[in-house]
Amino acid sequence: MALMFGKARTCNIVTVPEHEPAECNVVVLGALGSGKSALTVKFLTKRFISEYDPNLEDTYSSEELVDQQPVLVKVMDTADQDGPVNCERYLGWASAFLIVYSIDNRYSFDVCQQYLETVTLYTKGLQPEAPVILLGNKVDMERYRQVSKSDGASLAARFSCLFFEVSACLDFLSVQHVFHDAVREVRREAERSLGVRPLFISEDRPTISLSAPPPLLPCYKELPTPATAKLVTVKSSRAQSKRRAPTLTLLKGFKIF
Repeated sequence: MALMFGKARTCNIVTVPEHEPAECNVVVLGALGSGKSALTVKFLTKRFISEYDPNLEDTYSSEELVDQQPVLVKVMDTADQDGPVNCERYLGWASAFLIVYSIDNRYSFDVCQQYLETVTLYTKGLQPEAPVILLGNKVDMERYRQVSKSDGASLAARFSCLFFEVSACLDFLSVQHVFHDAVREVRREAERSLGVRPLFISEDRPTISLSAPPPLLPCYKELPTPATAKLVTVKSSRAQSKRRAPTLTLLKGFKIF
């Protein structure tokens, strides 16, 4: 199975210069039509996209402030069509995984189980372990719901991962909270691997209390080769740092509203 995924991930913990934010690599996975790109762009720009090319894949960056600590969040919006394919391109790179399904599409939920099995098989025993979040998208389509909230919670419990339901087209803060929770979980895993105790509890969650630990000592990994696509750089209107305004790299072809 190790050969299937290529080389095992190596993680070198290094000290980051004071002027540089820590890094967190988040991979967004899910079946075609689950809303991966919509969630990614919502987090990066606070906007909802209605049209995009589902065959394009790339990695975007945004400077965030999570629990008063700066972090450079890199998001890989994958272009898998029907399940885990060529997983080695993101398994060794990811600090955390968001596995997305649409609540109005039972098939997309079934595909999530394949991703959960693939990711947990790869990350088992790694130090630090990459946390996983199961994310039900499109709660605005409640009248067409095919996957109950209890089904999502049950699947998440089975794989010992966090679970949320959001809508990419409605609520920015809920989407932001999910990505920021991914950063928090990465920090916790780094603490566990180093034997560091959290200092204080900072944020409430429906089922689990979260802590805000000391600054993350990030895992520096080689970035994957970006997909062939024309890129355009967009200035973000929600700069988190006074030092410099962050930039977001978006694929040409996204229709932003």
